[in-house]
Parts: sequence; C-alpha cells; structure tokens
Amino acid sequence: MAGEGEPDASKKSFMLLGILDVGTVPCARESLLYGSLGSLTLGVGHFLATSRVRRSCHVGVGGFILTTLGYWFYCRYSYAKLRIQQRMIQGAIRNKILFEGTQFDPVAKKTSTDRSH
Repeated sequence: MAGEGEPDASKKSFMLLGILDVGTVPCARESLLYGSLGSLTLGVGHFLATSRVRRSCHVGVGGFILTTLGYWFYCRYSYAKLRIQQRMIQGAIRNKILFEGTQFDPVAKKTSTDRSH
C-alpha cells in the first residue's frame, strides 16, 4: 500500500521543450540519441581538423539538427510502413477466420478443384 500516490519509476517520462514526450512518441528517443551522437562526432571532428572552437560548436549544432531530423523522418517512414503491413495482415487474418469452412473460402475452392482433376 505504500507509495500508491507516487508515480511508478517505469512510467516516468521526459518532456522535451514541454511539447514532446520522449517516452511515448515513437522514434523520439532514438532520434535524439542519434542526433546527440552525430553532433558530438561532427563537432569534435571539425575541431580536430580546424582547431576553431566557435565554428566547431556551430557544426555540432547543425549536425545535431540534421542527424535528428534525418533519423526522425526515416524512422517515422519505417514505422508508418510497418503499421500499414500490420493492418493488411490483421484484415487477412480476420477474413480467414470469417470465411474458413464456408463456400467463400479461397483455400477450400483451390483444394476442391485440385481434387477433381
């Protein structure tokens, strides 16, 4: 009974700028992680190549934005494609369950025509 009013540790979420819940929005967490890794890589790489601190910070911020947005669009496209495939499979399973054993069953029609030959 202790801790009923306290939120569960696994249900804690991180709000980014007060609008994006990183824990519940698909692809948000991965996009931010890859963006931070990309910014670190580009910023440090540019600094090692040129030794310019300010421009390296600018390259790092630009790398963060580009990497985050690039992975966000890629991930959301893959997520949408997967959702469409899931809906198609659910419809096919629903039709299979609905028509199994009836005269409209396409599998039964195929096997009955194969047996007649």
